[in-house]
Amino acid sequence: MVNAIDKEEYHKYPPPYGLEELRTLILQDLNLTSPHEVHVTEGGTESLYQVTRTLLHPGDVMISTDPGYYVIHKFAELSGAKVLDLPIYSADTNYKLTPDMVNEAMSKRTKMLTLVDPLNPLGVTYTAKDVKAFCEIAQDAGVYLLNDVTYRDVAKLHTLAAEFYPEGTITIYSFSKNCGLAGLRLGAHIATNQLIERMARYKINDLGTSIVSQVAGIAALKTKIGWLPTVVETIVANQAIIKDAVDKIRGAYLPVYPSQGSMFVIDISGTGKTPETIADTMLKRGFFIRAAEYTTRRFADRYVRVSFAIPKAQVERFVIEFSSIF
Repeated sequence: MVNAIDKEEYHKYPPPYGLEELRTLILQDLNLTSPHEVHVTEGGTESLYQVTRTLLHPGDVMISTDPGYYVIHKFAELSGAKVLDLPIYSADTNYKLTPDMVNEAMSKRTKMLTLVDPLNPLGVTYTAKDVKAFCEIAQDAGVYLLNDVTYRDVAKLHTLAAEFYPEGTITIYSFSKNCGLAGLRLGAHIATNQLIERMARYKINDLGTSIVSQVAGIAALKTKIGWLPTVVETIVANQAIIKDAVDKIRGAYLPVYPSQGSMFVIDISGTGKTPETIADTMLKRGFFIRAAEYTTRRFADRYVRVSFAIPKAQVERFVIEFSSIF
């Protein structure tokens, strides 16, 4: 990044679809080849907007989950589509979507199935068998499958929907979590060339994504094999520290453990505290966590979402402050 700035590379407009080296590295990272193409964007959020804005229209239905990443829901609704968010906050479904649930929800108006895997905020992931089943349902119905894989690098095992349904899957890729580049706003979506061309019409920044951000992404992917294992080890260890603390709080528990992402939810519904009160208190103590309403419509009184891709010492401070609230 420093070299790119010193060379004043920022004077030039970037290629609209992203630097070729970065696009190639993203495909290699996902182990995808033709017919897949990459369109680099300013964060995965821009990709989500482009996908929903292009492929969803008034009267369409998008199937998703509750809890879920509700930014996608908002974009779908901006396109005039209805979001059918299936409730998954239950041990009966292992806190995740099932093929049977999707089959029952499908209708003639269904246009898109959203599969955030691992799922923000719960941290669940899907087996290859389940992913294949979702793809078969989408393929048979002729609907698109939106596969947001932002947290895939943390999961022990992960299967891309694009492997089973390349012609109808749009994969959302982000550098915010795996590389810690959230503030640089760098992401991408991967699909067939035909879909990429259609979605390019709704690109927010028509003059390309920051050269400096893309250079950072290239450096991160080239060195990923050297630093990612340590990051994942830290995340796993941090989860254990938080679980030990939560287990000692009466009325609180972890619905999903271990998480396959870099966050999970802490159910505090039995403590007498509200998610908003806890989030506000922790913010005053220097820790930012999310109240449930950011990721749910039905279960807003049940949990807070906590991320733990931070140094161990900070997690140890966090559990002291968090435990002292109850």
